[in-house]
Amino acid sequence: MPSGLNTLLFLFSQNRAFSYFTILVAIAAVTFIFSWLSDPRHLINGVFFTFFIASLGAWFTFLVYATNLPSFRKVYLWALAILAVTVAVIVSFSWILLLWNSYVVLKHESHTLPNLLTLILAGAMLGLWVFIFIGHFTRSTPTGLRLILDIFPTVAVYLAAVMYNFLVNLLLYQIVPRRYQQNYLIVLGAGLIHGDQISNIQAARINRAIQFAYHQQEKGQPLPKFIMSGGQGPNEKISEAAAMAAYAIKRGVPKELILLEDQSRNTEQNMEFSQIVAYNDYGNDNFKACFFTSNYHVFRSAIYAKRAGLDANGIGSYTRPYYLPNAVLREFAGMFVMNRLRHFTVIALIVAGYIALAICKLLNVF
Repeated sequence: MPSGLNTLLFLFSQNRAFSYFTILVAIAAVTFIFSWLSDPRHLINGVFFTFFIASLGAWFTFLVYATNLPSFRKVYLWALAILAVTVAVIVSFSWILLLWNSYVVLKHESHTLPNLLTLILAGAMLGLWVFIFIGHFTRSTPTGLRLILDIFPTVAVYLAAVMYNFLVNLLLYQIVPRRYQQNYLIVLGAGLIHGDQISNIQAARINRAIQFAYHQQEKGQPLPKFIMSGGQGPNEKISEAAAMAAYAIKRGVPKELILLEDQSRNTEQNMEFSQIVAYNDYGNDNFKACFFTSNYHVFRSAIYAKRAGLDANGIGSYTRPYYLPNAVLREFAGMFVMNRLRHFTVIALIVAGYIALAICKLLNVF
């Protein structure tokens, strides 16, 4: 038996703390997997996943030092150092990456507010560094004012933690198991170009749904019906649903397999009204459905589906990499607004806490 495995077995038999630690990691893994598979739309899944990864890392560190293998420890320390340096560089200079991304986006896309989000975030990060410098590297700054200035980095840390959890859930949702037994494929609209032409983003969603439909047929299941979901905006000549249906028919989808939902104005209505279309067509609510949207939009759409009572998970279509940072920031903003009461409560408590500390300092309470 290899010496490394002998050492591991020895640790289990002789080191009670290591055995307990292993059980803790196993419980963390089972908790995350059960929660995620039960409902991948829960934000708590990101917390469970992070705890599992953190406990696994701590367990592995324990193992590296307990086995006392010099070569193993050396590789581990080098890998840990590279990871730490990479994270430090990204955190310290991410504003440069955001500025570069904003330049690329503005070069290829329209100059609208949603396409300026990386530029705005880069400016906010530079401002944050200024507050940190004034608060902690300028000796003339009064203690009370320093505490007030600390509000900004503390709120930024909270927002970063919230965004990290959102990103973890967004990434995890990309690998939700596919079930090729669907009765309906709901394709979400994305706005029309020149009032009657679908965009590349919209085309990617339809193409992904068509690919899924034929893959389901290859697995011996009947072709599902398509529900094209999207109303007519103020500057659009036809509904998004009609434009998507015309595109799908050109791609070879039989017209009789296409249903239109042309009243919705947002993602939440996409889900609510598509559910009604499916119910009316199927005759009851025992149908199986999934929806298709862009990969960056799929997690928030899934939450809207859950709120609408639609038992459906989503599949994301490809998005050009340069467009992802802005799109993900927009999705994060949407998620923040969805849970605004919770977030504003936490931020208010942070602000109140620092103001109370500043007042105590001014009154020499401590």
